Order: sequence, then C-alpha cells, then structure tokens
Amino acid sequence: MKILWAAAVAVVLLLLTGGPAVAAAPPALPEGLTSTEVSFRGDGNLLLHGSVINQAGAGDGRAGVVLVHGAGTGTPREKLLPEAVAFARQGLAVLVYDKRSQGYSTFQRSYGQLATDALGAVETLRRQPGVDPGKVGILGLSEGGWVAPLAASRSTGIAFVIVVGANALIPLRQQTWAVAAGLRKAGVRGSLVDRAEPTLYRVIADGGLFPEPYHDPLPVLARLRQPVLAIWGTNDLLTPPRETPPIFAAALERGGNRRYTFRFFDGADHAAHATPDGGVTRLPELAPGYAELVGTWTGQATTGRAPVARIEGPAPVQADDSVGVPPPAWWESAGVQLAALVVFLVAFGGYPVVALARRLRRRRAAGVVAPVRAARLVSAGGLTVVLGGFGYLCYVVLTGGKLAAPGPLLAGRPVVWLALQAVAVLTIAATVVTAVTATRRRRGQDAARGERIRLGVLVAGGAVFVPWALYWGLLLP
Repeated sequence: MKILWAAAVAVVLLLLTGGPAVAAAPPALPEGLTSTEVSFRGDGNLLLHGSVINQAGAGDGRAGVVLVHGAGTGTPREKLLPEAVAFARQGLAVLVYDKRSQGYSTFQRSYGQLATDALGAVETLRRQPGVDPGKVGILGLSEGGWVAPLAASRSTGIAFVIVVGANALIPLRQQTWAVAAGLRKAGVRGSLVDRAEPTLYRVIADGGLFPEPYHDPLPVLARLRQPVLAIWGTNDLLTPPRETPPIFAAALERGGNRRYTFRFFDGADHAAHATPDGGVTRLPELAPGYAELVGTWTGQATTGRAPVARIEGPAPVQADDSVGVPPPAWWESAGVQLAALVVFLVAFGGYPVVALARRLRRRRAAGVVAPVRAARLVSAGGLTVVLGGFGYLCYVVLTGGKLAAPGPLLAGRPVVWLALQAVAVLTIAATVVTAVTATRRRRGQDAARGERIRLGVLVAGGAVFVPWALYWGLLLP
C-alpha cells in the first residue's frame, strides 16, 4: 500500500513541482525608495533572486531585515512588497526575495531547506553597502514563523527575530484547527467538523501528502538567543491567536530567553494587515502602528535595549481550542484506508459491472432468480457514500480556513453531509436485508454458485462499510 501512495505522490510532484527560480523584474517602488537587485545561493546551491529596498540617500550603519514568505509555491517577492516598503520607510534595509519552487510544492517541503535559503539571504544583506552586518535580522510570516526561528537558531549572524502570525503548534494541528475554525465560523457543528475533518488530515499526513506534519517548533524556540518580536492580529483565522502566544513564551523562557515582545493588533488579520470583516478579507494596508513598531523595536534590539517579557495589545479572538492530531494507529493508516477503498470499489462496483456484463452477453446464468432489490441499494448507496464522501471532504478542505463554504446547513449540519449520512444508514440496512435474503436462497439452493459469490462479496463489502462509516463520523450526529 505504501508503494501505491508513493506512486501517487510522485505523479503529483511531477505535475506541481516547479523549476529553478527565475529572476524577476525590479519591483515598482514609491518615490523616495530605491531597489538593488541581488542574487544568492540557497539550499542545494539553488540560485535565488531578490531586491534590497532602502530609503533614498540612507546613511551607513543601518539595520536590515530579511523577509521570509508564508506558505505558497514560488511566491514572488511582490507579495511582501507592502511590508518591504513600510519597513524601508522606517529606515531599515529590507531584502525580499522570490521563494523557491524547486523542491517545494503542495505536497513537498522542508523547513530546514527554507531556513538555509533564508540564511543565504541574510548573508547577502549583511554584505550590502551601508548595512551594519551586526544589525541584520529576519522576519517570518505565517509558515515563515517556523522557518525564521529555525534559521536564527543555526546562525550567530542574525541579530533579531520577528514573526507574524506564527505558530507554536505542529503544522498538522494548526491546519486542522484553521479548517475546523472556518467551518464553525460558517455555522457547522457535529461529526463533519469534530470527526471527519481531522480524520482526513491524519490520513493525508500518513499518506505523505501533508509535508512536515509533525514539525515541533518548541525545541527551536528554546534555542533562540536573539531578541524576539512576535506579532498577531486579533482576527487571525489561520493561527490560534489566543492559544499560541503562551506556548511560544514558555518555550522561549525554557531556553532562558526573556528578551521578547508580544504585540496584538486590534482588527488585524493573520498577516497583520487591516481587515474590514473579522479576518476574511485582507486589505493592502498594514495594521496601524505595525511598521512603526518594527522600526522602533529593531532599533532597541540592535542596541542592546530589547524589552523584557513585554506583552501589549488587546486580547485576540479565538472561539475554539485546537485539538491534538497524533499519528494514526495501524488500523487507521493511509494504507488501511486505501485497502478499504479497494474493497468497496470491488464489492460495491463489481455488483453492477457483473450485471452489465451478463446483459451484454445476453444470457443469464443457470438457476439465477430475480435480482435482490436490496443488493442494488447496497451497491449504489455504498459507492455514493464512499466516493461522494471523500469528494465532499476534499472540497471542504480546499475551501476550508477562513473561507469555508460547506453549502446549505440544516440544524448546523451541511445538507450534503446529512444526505451522505442518510444514504450510509440505508446502505447498512440494505446490507442486512441482502444478507438475510442470500442466506435463505442458499439454503433453498435456488441460486447459482456465481450469484451466491456475487452476493457474498457485496455483503462482505457492506460489513466492512459499517466500522468504516462509524470511524469517519457518517454514523455519528
């Protein structure tokens, strides 16, 4: 089974993994700012390209910061241009670069590799004219909140660390929370959000389709010796904004680092941008005071005056806590789930296929009586639930997070999910009827051997379907 998963992943990677980074045109900047194009080597000697943005006529000895992107394949530097411009206006030299696509995709990534890329950017910025090499730090946004501390823990050449929308949770737990929070925000409750959604993520991770699922950021944070500025928007819908900061602080203090400042920005989203609707829509403007804080705090951090254990701003909004997502047991594994899928396709799909083959051959097997009507329901219902259930869950995941779109709801349950649950119950009931009918026919010897085997396989598939449907929450309220 692992071989099948690996083959599937390989095909997807061939389609989704990009090539080497290509140099982009210099970004268009507001008046008063300049841009210098740079190139540097990242992990695996990959050539990466970026821009160093400064105030026109900036003097020597200034501090600098490297911006590390959030999740996304081959993200261009322009995505962080608002941050780069705002920080440059605070007197910082800002290096923003195009994120790699080679070796990074939806299903493949390494935070260690991304950290090495960031270190290459840091060394490049430290060599820029007018930049004080002892005053260069790193800022990581979202996924970069895992990458930037990892880079800083490996280097004494990084003077400070800033993270925005960062997580102190493992990536799988964070993503599971984000999608569940989005569903609850849309009004969903019950087994879809409590059981099916986290179960799907565990299977995806076990199948190798969720990269770095169990990366533990806490040991990395405990190794940081640089001053740390951590920023969260109160309307963060992708990182648990109330739950994460205490864990983050505890990890820093465990390593003896109390030179940290936490700041919450009211009305800001995951990226500390202004949001008019509680975090669903991101405006181009940064949260008021965000850029000024970075400029002021950086000056303190690079002159030995970093604040100690300072926490400022309004309390963030978080309706529900995250839940643990441990690796699945063997009977929950991706291999077992794939095997169950094969069983269902053979058992439920084989029944109508055999019937069609017989019809095409225009003959009936000797001794076969009228078809069992319940058997048709088992076949059709089982296929509907298995294929429709996975399809709907994948749709929910793809539209999860802050833009969850589960469809019409009835009593807090998506109508599609309720329909799948109803069909699941009918499938189980039809399996029982089919089993009883097949047993009676066998005793009466009024069915051919081929028909008995056909019904037996169908009933066996229905029997496996019961614990499977229960596990996925299709039989739970």
